[in-house]
Amino acid sequence: MDLADFDFALPEDRIALRPASPRDAARLLLIEPGGGLADRSIGDLPGLLRPGDALVFNDTRVIAARLFGRRTRDGVGVAVEAMLHRRLGPARWAAFMRPGKRLRIGDRVVFGETTDRACLIGVLAATVAGKDAEGGVILAFDLAGPDLDLAIADRGVMPLPPYIAARRGPDERDRTDYQTLHARVDGSVAAPTAGLHFTPALMARLAARGVSAHFVTLHVGAGTFLPVRAERVEDHRMHAEWGEVPAKVAASLNAARAAGGRVVCVGTTSLRLLESAADETGAIGAFSGETAIFITPGHPLRAADGLITNFHLPRSTLIMLVAAFAGLGAVRAAYAHAIQAGYRFYSYGDACLIWRARGG
Repeated sequence: MDLADFDFALPEDRIALRPASPRDAARLLLIEPGGGLADRSIGDLPGLLRPGDALVFNDTRVIAARLFGRRTRDGVGVAVEAMLHRRLGPARWAAFMRPGKRLRIGDRVVFGETTDRACLIGVLAATVAGKDAEGGVILAFDLAGPDLDLAIADRGVMPLPPYIAARRGPDERDRTDYQTLHARVDGSVAAPTAGLHFTPALMARLAARGVSAHFVTLHVGAGTFLPVRAERVEDHRMHAEWGEVPAKVAASLNAARAAGGRVVCVGTTSLRLLESAADETGAIGAFSGETAIFITPGHPLRAADGLITNFHLPRSTLIMLVAAFAGLGAVRAAYAHAIQAGYRFYSYGDACLIWRARGG
């Protein structure tokens, strides 16, 4: 497959800079098997789902992973920016840094101001412990465990996606707006954005309808924002992300399906994790570890019947996953309709409910 197969032109004013208010007022494009389309809203979900259906949410929580500081070497300081993207241990993070090429192993980096803080928690310093060929670095922090987590929360800012950050800076609203209702486990540097649409009132209506809610964890890395540079899709390499499907959740989802219910993933992250945990029959098992699964058209999909997801960037791995789920032709038609009909795109934008195209 060619990367150009997943391209489309989006007017800049369709990029949402804030979420809908209330969150469940966002629009929802229903994509039926075979490509049928219907304009609905997130608030219509209880009527679009059936008693016995099972929603699967990602309960990861976004950390303040964007850090600003100074690199020091031989008494000379240079301003740097780090985007943490994967935890490697109690005191170590993989990060993308700017400027990154001039960093050397052994360089010291101090994030934030240190002159105005008296306590240890205000000091956030690290040593560059490694580099890779793609410009990533390994930061070994002086703090570890909960102390490091608190210092990052204190010094960092919310890692808004580049297409939002290029048009406005993060603010205090984003500390709540960019977290889902179910955010519980710290570790992501990007929100599982389909979950942003859910409110307590909507969850209550879904429960009253007989739709169950289940929670898995996938820590989304900054690799989700990296462009696909390979012209042939098959040549792209995914970054690994850590996830967990508890045994009780796997058993509940298998039981729901056996009873005639449909498994509906809220977000591509939940879908990628369930597909990583499923066997060839579609039975979901317990899972804990890293996954670099890359889902493109032709990849067998077994674990989910429906997908709720936002509108994704052109030429991205996420639109490839959606095309694998719905069929490339249906996705092209749906995105063309969404642009024409004024849907809001990307992380803070509107959503789709897609029923899986069998063999699509």
